[in-house]
Amino acid sequence: MSETTKIIIAVAAFFVMGFILVGTSKDQSNEQMEAASMIRTYAAMQTMANSKCPLAIKQATGEQVFFPSETKSDKDTYITLKWVGESGGFKTASCTLHLSLGGISELIIDDKVIIKKKI
Repeated sequence: MSETTKIIIAVAAFFVMGFILVGTSKDQSNEQMEAASMIRTYAAMQTMANSKCPLAIKQATGEQVFFPSETKSDKDTYITLKWVGESGGFKTASCTLHLSLGGISELIIDDKVIIKKKI
């Protein structure tokens, strides 16, 4: 056998082993699929809240917020982000996003309710 033939066989064997490895690792248990789905749901809620809440706070107060000081969530249906004001536009702001509404369900700035939607 020539060196070229040995290299071609080695590369082909590498690809076959890769396909076998991928094929056998595709089987996930229901618990693993459920956990992965829960993580994707929480990440989607977090992303949506981090894009919508700061805009709503800026419209209501004129102050730009970046990082929440506190986060509360059940990791399945809602997420609440809280900020502490820095520039004097507000003292505290709380924004709750419910996944079933697909948007902000409650926005409270300095104990004044700006947005309140029923779930």
